[in-house]
Amino acid sequence: MASVNPFNLSDSEEEAERRPNETIGTQRSPRDGAPRPSPGNPFSPPADAEPPTLMLSSNRTSPSGEGSGSIAATSAMAGTAETRISVDGIAAQLIRDQYILTALEFHAELLEAGRELPRLRDYFSNPGNFERQSGTPPAKDQVLGPGGPIHRAGSISTLDSLDFARYSDDGNRESDERVAVLEFELRKAKETIQALRANLTQAAESEGPSQERKNFKSSPEIQEPIRPLEKRALNFLVNEYLLKNECKLSSITFSDENDDQDFELWDDVGLNTPKPPDLLMLYRNCGTPLPSPRDMVDVSVGVEFTDLPGNCTAQDPPKKLDLSHQQQKEVIQELEYQISLLNNEKQSLAEQIRKLQSEIQTLKRTVSSPLPAILDMGSQKTSSSDSSSSITTTTSSTNPLSVSSTDNNQYLDIRGVSEPETKPDPSTTVTHPQSLNTLKSRPPVQFAQPNRKLSPAFQQALLSFCRMCSDSRLGAEVSRIADSEESVLLMLGRCLPHIVPNVLLAKREELIPLILCTACLHPEPKERDQLLHILFNLIKRPDDEQRQMILTGCVAFARHVGPTRVEAELLPQCWEQINHKYPERRLLVAESCGALAPYLPKEIRSSLVLSMLQQMLAEDKADMVREAVIKSLGIIMGYIDDSDKYSQGFELMLLSLGDPSERVVGAVHQVFIPAFAAWTTELGTLQSSLIPSLLARIEKLLMQGEHALDEHKLHMFLSGLQSLIPPLFAVVLQNAPFTSKAKLNGEIPTIEVTRFPRPASPLQDVATIIGSREMLSALLLLYDYQLENEGTTGWDSLLWVVNQLLPQLIEIVGRINVTSSTCVHEFSRFFWRLCRTFGKIFTNTKVKPQFQEILRLSEENVDTSTGNDILTKATVPIYATGVLTCYNQDEDRKLLVGFLEDVMTTLSLSHAPLDSLKAAFVELGANPVYHELLLTVLWYGVVHTSALVRCTAARMFELLVKGVNETLVAQRVVPALITLSSDPEISVRISTIPAFGTIMETVTQKELLERVKMQLASFLEDPQYQDQHSLHMEIIRTFGRVGPNAEPRFRDEFVLPHLHKLALANNGQAVESKRIDIATQLFEAYSALSCCFISEEVMVNHFLPGLRCLRADMEQLSPEHEVILSSMIKECEIKVENRGMADAQGSMSIASSLVGEDAKTKFLSKMGQLTTSGAMLANVFQRKK
Repeated sequence: MASVNPFNLSDSEEEAERRPNETIGTQRSPRDGAPRPSPGNPFSPPADAEPPTLMLSSNRTSPSGEGSGSIAATSAMAGTAETRISVDGIAAQLIRDQYILTALEFHAELLEAGRELPRLRDYFSNPGNFERQSGTPPAKDQVLGPGGPIHRAGSISTLDSLDFARYSDDGNRESDERVAVLEFELRKAKETIQALRANLTQAAESEGPSQERKNFKSSPEIQEPIRPLEKRALNFLVNEYLLKNECKLSSITFSDENDDQDFELWDDVGLNTPKPPDLLMLYRNCGTPLPSPRDMVDVSVGVEFTDLPGNCTAQDPPKKLDLSHQQQKEVIQELEYQISLLNNEKQSLAEQIRKLQSEIQTLKRTVSSPLPAILDMGSQKTSSSDSSSSITTTTSSTNPLSVSSTDNNQYLDIRGVSEPETKPDPSTTVTHPQSLNTLKSRPPVQFAQPNRKLSPAFQQALLSFCRMCSDSRLGAEVSRIADSEESVLLMLGRCLPHIVPNVLLAKREELIPLILCTACLHPEPKERDQLLHILFNLIKRPDDEQRQMILTGCVAFARHVGPTRVEAELLPQCWEQINHKYPERRLLVAESCGALAPYLPKEIRSSLVLSMLQQMLAEDKADMVREAVIKSLGIIMGYIDDSDKYSQGFELMLLSLGDPSERVVGAVHQVFIPAFAAWTTELGTLQSSLIPSLLARIEKLLMQGEHALDEHKLHMFLSGLQSLIPPLFAVVLQNAPFTSKAKLNGEIPTIEVTRFPRPASPLQDVATIIGSREMLSALLLLYDYQLENEGTTGWDSLLWVVNQLLPQLIEIVGRINVTSSTCVHEFSRFFWRLCRTFGKIFTNTKVKPQFQEILRLSEENVDTSTGNDILTKATVPIYATGVLTCYNQDEDRKLLVGFLEDVMTTLSLSHAPLDSLKAAFVELGANPVYHELLLTVLWYGVVHTSALVRCTAARMFELLVKGVNETLVAQRVVPALITLSSDPEISVRISTIPAFGTIMETVTQKELLERVKMQLASFLEDPQYQDQHSLHMEIIRTFGRVGPNAEPRFRDEFVLPHLHKLALANNGQAVESKRIDIATQLFEAYSALSCCFISEEVMVNHFLPGLRCLRADMEQLSPEHEVILSSMIKECEIKVENRGMADAQGSMSIASSLVGEDAKTKFLSKMGQLTTSGAMLANVFQRKK
């Protein structure tokens, strides 16, 4: 039947007029131009009839779907050609007939297709079309027209409001209307998702070509290839079978070979795919075709009478089976197979009955007087016995519904139905003595018997219509009620494996108490192992809270069962998942090892568990897993007592300190090192072995890397040494002469908050190591008194620190490279923590004297020819920043100022390198607290009588300016520099130029910048400096360093013009050595400034002329530089010619493009269209100093 697509319509009636061949069957009225039905059309309505209504479904359907069925049918019956109806006509008809929702969906689909219709747009954009005329509902026969009395739709429901949020006059109804729209969209989204799921499943289940299917059906010996969905389903069932039958290794291997499938989630097999029974059920029902889930209908659920076991009567005669001879043979074979299975089961049950009877006879002999325990349940006769409380046997040969139990008769069977005519023989009932009280306290259950004379067979047949289901696993569990604690545990052990997979993943932790209690008390080891396996596999990827819950349960289990069962039952579960593919599961294993450590046998704790954690630390790639491993290793170190494991613990500490992850290293300092140090303290090897081993490795590292020191390893060893300071101080206190005198009686002062550095964790808190803050406070009082009044005689632990540790550390400090800011900072922090931990008295009396003896700062020791060698080492900055800054009182600050002044004076007068002083200024300048102090030291140098000291002070200002706030720069720095810039010595004036340049680079105050600019201009324009070669070199070097980061106006108006002048003046330089020096510095400066954005005027007037002057010098002095300069000039000229295009696209970069010679400028030449400010871009390409 031909169909018409109602949406394949012209956009307007004019388009319909342009297609006269498609309007057969209609005629135009000469009066109004409206289409008139053809007279020959038998289906045309009369002239006075109402306009036809076009029924459109309110649900969006496919254009070729059912929505166009009526139109297609009408078109076919008419027998005419396809009639195209205008879109506007359809819209008018829908609005006229008040199909508002259909018109709205029609409008939405037209919008999606990009064909907006003015009629619908105007209609839905006008809220007046949805206003109610009156407050009364319309009458039933009232005709609804446009703008009629329909419910007012809020503006949120109009399309314009959805798009542009206009006409928002809803008031309080806006939220309700919005909810309605969102519900509609949600319903549509759910329908779309359901359709996609169905299509995906159908595509996965699609069979091969029809011809192949015919071949497979016609030739049964040719097996059809397995489809992907079938393969995934069979893989899931096979894996499930292996797990249920304790083939765990086979299951793991099978999972690895099929790593593209998730065997823990059936939905991974296919969407909308019902799960079939397990392999065992499929095997048992292989001869009986299972009903397809797709053929099932939701009806009332019941059990057919023929399905109940033991039914001996039938309501209706069985239907005759219409089976072929072959099918009948197959049915007979299947029944015979089932009979053989039942016979085997019967034999096994008979054997169990014989064993039980022999046990009963044995128990009879041990009981003096048998006590009957009868539970009469009316028409049901049951026998119950508990292996731990009572054993009762009842033989019933006349009950067809009784099922032989395989659970040692530990349940009340409610399935058996028989007449209570015969009473049980007391001789067949035997009860354990310990269960007598339980049975006596439980009253027998009695049921009222009707006064009827029904035959037992009739009564049994009558009761069979109760539709009880007991032939399934769940039915068997439901029909038996446990009557003892052990039977409850047995039931939970059987049911939990079936319950867990059907519980939502987000709620499975609710099962943890049930699983743990059952695993604790279950008598069967195999069932306990299965339950613990379920516990560790309960959640696919447990989060932190879920892991904590599982760990809490494991600890409770361990406390309850003891170390032997923890080793035998819990540890195998951890070992099994040590290489699990999900890091959350491996994380659970790592955390479990630490949580279970206190409850394991000590030999297992120091061997198996330690080896497991060591393996995970070395092999696991997840940072969070290694972090948990480190924490668990720390717990192990807190419980280990095998001294032979010390070397293994030390290697683990070094291995973990070298871990690339910061969170792992943090865990080492927080947990592992404090625990390991506590163990070495008990062994007595903290001072004799652990700390000396780290110091030896630091010394070896310094010897091997004199030219290229491995700073990462140095930081690793030094940070480990720093974490050992709190336990070292605790050892000093605990082994002091006054330790036995410490008493907690009386009022003990509290410890100051700033007495100790902030610990990285509670394990590094000295109070935690000692035992309590009260004991630590008492010991600190005695410690300070002992140091101040009685000395260290007989105090071996403190004498080791003073006589061995400190001298070795000071010697190591003197050997490190002073230019390595990282090494200086690390050692400074170490000495600062050491001095703060051991206290002010120890620092003043033991640490400072040893440094002062080595430094020997005095006027008579100043050698102007060679200088004091120790003052050029890292000892100076480390002593200044690590020791002298520990305490911030006035005398401490005065000592620090005096030390820095002496060092500056000594180094200046001896013409020694200033690296050590610079390192001290950099380290101290990072803390704003010391800015005033450093400025005081520099002012001492400004007013010093020696020009060498004043030069040094000017150089130091350059380092200090970057970290000091602008107020201090304006008030303290600039006045001092201006004072030095007018110094009689030219060398002092030249020394101020780098500091002035740094101010131009970092300061933003205009007044301050103008003062500095004027001072630099005086250096360049004053005639007395025209022949100062060193001054010009310093200015050019400073311009090249600060120019890219300076203010653009300063760069364009001051730096580039003066560089041009210097380049032009250098062309006339007669001394060749000076000329090459200036040319080289100019080349470096121009290379750095080429990264900046420069205006066209400055580039034409100063930058290009300066480059040409420099090229003239390089042609004679350095041809290789001349080639580069020529390329730079050529590129700049091209940029100038194309300036018009560049201006339209944004600021232009002056970056040069060199082929194979300067990769940096070649890259920058591609960035001419960037609009980034020059200062920001220059930071990226700033040359390294």
